[in-house]
Amino acid sequence: MTVHLEVAEGVGTLRLDRPPMNALDVATQDRLRELAEELTRREDVRAVIIHGGEKVFAAGADIKEMQGMDHAAMVLRSRALQESFTAIARIPKPVVAAVTGYALGGGCELALCADYRIAAENAKLGQPEILLGLIPGAGGTQRLARLIGPSRAKDLIFTGRMVKADEALRLGLVDRVVPAEDVYAKAHAWAARLAQGPAIALRAAKEAVDTGLETDIETGLAVERTWFAGLFATEDRERGMRSFVEEGPGKAKFL
Repeated sequence: MTVHLEVAEGVGTLRLDRPPMNALDVATQDRLRELAEELTRREDVRAVIIHGGEKVFAAGADIKEMQGMDHAAMVLRSRALQESFTAIARIPKPVVAAVTGYALGGGCELALCADYRIAAENAKLGQPEILLGLIPGAGGTQRLARLIGPSRAKDLIFTGRMVKADEALRLGLVDRVVPAEDVYAKAHAWAARLAQGPAIALRAAKEAVDTGLETDIETGLAVERTWFAGLFATEDRERGMRSFVEEGPGKAKFL
């Protein structure tokens, strides 16, 4: 298997394992979708980490495999490619990308599917597809623009240039930069903390934000309103408010 799933104490870790550069071939794409669907279903997983290992996150698509595809083949494959990444983006739980080394092309697009990105000081990110006569095809033109704004996204996509971790942080492409040896530990700490939170409320928050970014504000507010009212039917809401009244803020323990 080119992607492994490890679960412990409510945290699921997706580990890319296709040496030497974790190139995202068709088999890896399909495996990501399969595991994303499993993570969505599993009640024992409450937060997710995507990790490529200590040396590299993912250096992009498997170019040798793609070179053998003609237009007809890619018309058929491109939807499956996007659906694999969209399955990651739609995991209804907090997802953090632990980025070390290269996260280029499809690797950068995979990191974009996470809710939060922690990068190593040695990380390099970018969308170099233009240098192959292509454009990003796994969501990069859409998710990158939504994350860092259209003009900054166009600069990266038009030029195909790589950015180091410090610039990625300034652009908003990553959320935190730490020493390479600390990346996974920091990502795990983020995920483990949220794994102890109210699962339905976290799901609601993620869906409300993501839906709002994809539609007009009135629709987004309607989604927020529906979830907000609906959470009053949950045990977590009762537990959280009772704890606040009796013990003060921030002390509630959720199941």
